[in-house]
Amino acid sequence: MSDFRKQGDCPTSQELLAFQTGDMSVADGRHIRVHIRSCDFCAAEAEFYEHYPINDEGQEVVSSPAIPEPLFELAEAILSKKEPSRTLDRLIKEIDSVSR
Repeated sequence: MSDFRKQGDCPTSQELLAFQTGDMSVADGRHIRVHIRSCDFCAAEAEFYEHYPINDEGQEVVSSPAIPEPLFELAEAILSKKEPSRTLDRLIKEIDSVSR
């Protein structure tokens, strides 16, 4: 069975994140590059940081997709328990026009 976990000689998560963002010296980056060639766990963690970047405040960088205005209005109406009929009608018309 594989021992897929961080070992004693593995770089820290902060070091791997700094490696992915280029916030470390060339020598340290070289050391980590050599390490991840032989450590599947650290290679996977570095790849994770590549696909899910973290900003300076330690928060994951996520871009929100645009929500069509009628759908947004419908959601607001439902959440605030307002009458969504006009919004729903507009959404249905928009969907019908796009699907033709």
